[in-house]
Amino acid sequence: MKKQILTAIAAATLLVALAPAAMAQNVAIVNGKAIPKSRVDALEDQVKRSGRPVSPEMQGQLKEEVVMREIFMQEAQVRGLDATEDFRTQMELARQAILIRELFADYQKKNPVTEEEIKAEYDKFAAQNSGKEYKARHILVETEDEARAIIAKLKKGGKFDEIAKKQSKDPGSGAKGGDLDWANPGSYVKEFSEALSALSKGKMTDTPVKTQFGYHVIRLEDIRDAQLPKFEDVKPQIAQQLQQQKIAKYQTELRAKARIE
Repeated sequence: MKKQILTAIAAATLLVALAPAAMAQNVAIVNGKAIPKSRVDALEDQVKRSGRPVSPEMQGQLKEEVVMREIFMQEAQVRGLDATEDFRTQMELARQAILIRELFADYQKKNPVTEEEIKAEYDKFAAQNSGKEYKARHILVETEDEARAIIAKLKKGGKFDEIAKKQSKDPGSGAKGGDLDWANPGSYVKEFSEALSALSKGKMTDTPVKTQFGYHVIRLEDIRDAQLPKFEDVKPQIAQQLQQQKIAKYQTELRAKARIE
């Protein structure tokens, strides 16, 4: 009898010792079901990936969120909602989304964009955008006669920006008095670019310039050497763009290899 009592005491002591360790793995027990701490950890990771810090207060909110989700889920199961065809379909879609996300995350991890690739892309951009930049204004109208009338008005002393605000059909520059800001001539359509490049500083086109958009009256405000952004300033954007290109190529390759009947 004494031995049995001692054994019972030892077992109780062991349970007391194990209880804190077990609770360390769980954040709560809802209607008899233990809620693992890993669920809170997963939500914390989501918050951190979004760029927000996880404060002690937020940790409490995340714990409450996990508990409430378990309560709602248990109620849904009591009602048999987890046995419906719609639920199974939604679960399959969710499973696919998670697996696809993990697939691309794994691919990115194993195929990172290198410093050499980023620098090469920047150098290509710099080569394409080097040379001169032009600061121009233009007035866009639908017909050649309208454009000729505007040119005549300007030659008589009309103010370019005022006419542009009233008559230009370009929604981007019209409200700004026709201002196109600084740009490489190559960024415009061929006809516009050629007419702009032929102008001297402060001069405007004597005849309307026809493009696919209509008829333009163009004035060259100024010329300068191209102002390219520094490599370090655009490095993150270039890296993101190259990573997206890699993912797109990977998707195309997988599609091409698949046997689809």
